[in-house]
Amino acid sequence: MGKDEFVIRAMRYDEIDIAIAWAAQEGWNPGKCDAKSYAIADPQGFLIGLLNDEPIAVISAIKYDNSFGFIGFYIVKPEYRGQGFGYRIWQAAMAYLSGCNIGLDGVVEQQDNYRKSGFELAYRNIRYQGAFTAELLADKAEAFDGIVCDVADHDIQAYEKPFFPVCRDSFNHQWRVQPNADALSIVNQGTITGYGVIRACEEGYKIGPLYADNTDTAKALIYALLGKVNPGTNESVIAFLDTPEPNQDAVQLAESLGMTKVFETARMYTADEPKLPISQTYGVTSFEIG
Repeated sequence: MGKDEFVIRAMRYDEIDIAIAWAAQEGWNPGKCDAKSYAIADPQGFLIGLLNDEPIAVISAIKYDNSFGFIGFYIVKPEYRGQGFGYRIWQAAMAYLSGCNIGLDGVVEQQDNYRKSGFELAYRNIRYQGAFTAELLADKAEAFDGIVCDVADHDIQAYEKPFFPVCRDSFNHQWRVQPNADALSIVNQGTITGYGVIRACEEGYKIGPLYADNTDTAKALIYALLGKVNPGTNESVIAFLDTPEPNQDAVQLAESLGMTKVFETARMYTADEPKLPISQTYGVTSFEIG
């Protein structure tokens, strides 16, 4: 059985669940219903490597347009690592995104390997985990009642647009309407000042994106989104928030809520770091596709 029998192709829609399942095995805690959202981002952007028809490697290379793409889900089955299969599917992903500024959230220890492909560090993202009791959430939800609103799609598209290098309205819409997800905004005097999504994951819930004009708004959204989960009386909600380290207000907010660091990534790009409102970004949408 040799490398010449290794075939790389775009995944079928039902095969995206393979990448999600492998990500869960790696401890990355993907969302339970992410596949449809990811497929909408780029139906050709998920690659699978098969050895004698056996799936052994996956990667996502989402081409949002001809200027920007994002790599994630870079996984080789453990028993096939160190044999060159990962490098080959990596090269296929890079070729697919040729000409784009490419972003990724990589394992911090692998930065040197990514630099060999032209990536440079922009900043770190930090994943925080915390547990929130039903009693606490009930108290906090009442405190912010009256300013938390359901999301109107058109208004949120306009609000969300500056937070990503290119337009991805179709993905954003599907992300907030996927099963086991809730989306909320905060409106102050007719103007949106914050927006967030919470979704069920393999373990607990992730809040992302979380955008807010200030820390008080971000905190209000966190409690309002967690309140949507409706835990049992004696249960706590396990929640995760992926914060960009340059936004120290986001880092301090997570820690003030009793959340602890569980994971970090290196956000890297092959060209200049996009000019995005990091100071208003309290939670990243997805480490897998940006």
